[in-house]
Amino acid sequence: MTGVSIPVVVLAGFLGAGKTTVLNQLLRSASDVRLGVIVNDFGSVGIDSLLVAGWADSTVSLENGCLCCSTDDGSIDELLTRLTAPRRRGPGLDAVLIEASGVAEPAAMVRQVLTSTVPGIAYGGLVVAVDAVEFETTRLRHTELDDHVAMADVVLLTKTDLVDEQEAARIAAVCRRLNAWAPVVPAARGQLDPRLLFEPRPVQQRQLALGETVPEDHGTHLHSMYDAVEFRSDTPLDPRRFVRFLDGRPSGVFRMKGFVRFAVEGFDQRYLLHTVGAAVRFERGSWPRGSARVTELVLIGAGLDEERLREALQECVHDGPLLEDEMAMMGVLRSTENA
Repeated sequence: MTGVSIPVVVLAGFLGAGKTTVLNQLLRSASDVRLGVIVNDFGSVGIDSLLVAGWADSTVSLENGCLCCSTDDGSIDELLTRLTAPRRRGPGLDAVLIEASGVAEPAAMVRQVLTSTVPGIAYGGLVVAVDAVEFETTRLRHTELDDHVAMADVVLLTKTDLVDEQEAARIAAVCRRLNAWAPVVPAARGQLDPRLLFEPRPVQQRQLALGETVPEDHGTHLHSMYDAVEFRSDTPLDPRRFVRFLDGRPSGVFRMKGFVRFAVEGFDQRYLLHTVGAAVRFERGSWPRGSARVTELVLIGAGLDEERLREALQECVHDGPLLEDEMAMMGVLRSTENA
């Protein structure tokens, strides 16, 4: 990723689904991600007082580098502008997370992000929190829950520590029937590895916050909640096959990022790919001098079938001379900025 665009993620879910618990866990564990957060009410965000450095208008500055804004009327453009403004001290934000109220319509919040005129941001996906304890009750009380799950880019099963494994698996299966391709991620006690949603900042670029210790090896902890599959090809890809792969990519893939080289005469530029849920974006650029002209991709999600993904991507590799049909690039160019 180039770091030009800041992803804006919408966190939705009905009252009591555990959104604020997830938000607090993300903020407390954001050791290598600088988050901007928009919430409906500061009072619901129980950030440790140790982290609160001061107030500025309706913005809380947190000592770990994160910022928090509150909105009463549901408008977000002004707050996005404030959060993403260049900082006089230190690096800017890596991502912005909007905690929608328990009565907010997720589609409306997503539209606000997609139609925002704030420069330097990009839609980062819709995460829907689903209460594993009150799942059936919530479905009866709020019939629109099924629709919310169906439109989600990530389904977050909260409170899975309060139900047995069989019940958690049953609820996950229902969510997968409602949404066949979104990752369904358990979040016991609200724990979610931010690397599923956000690009981390290299650790050496930041200093430890007051009271923070060097984290232990996470190999057996939150990493198990998401998967990352890498793919590299020295041979360029067939753009038509690759677009078909993107359109029908296997379930569980939430994000894809990396560089792609296409096997079409006259299109030897480097294409930066970034996908979030169903959204696909290419950015066209030049290959750095001396760099290898290869395709390198990382696929991030949950429950990924690594072998199947690698096989599907390998089928996109073009063996033979470069294609001379410019129309082969149409599917790519439709999703390319500055095409």
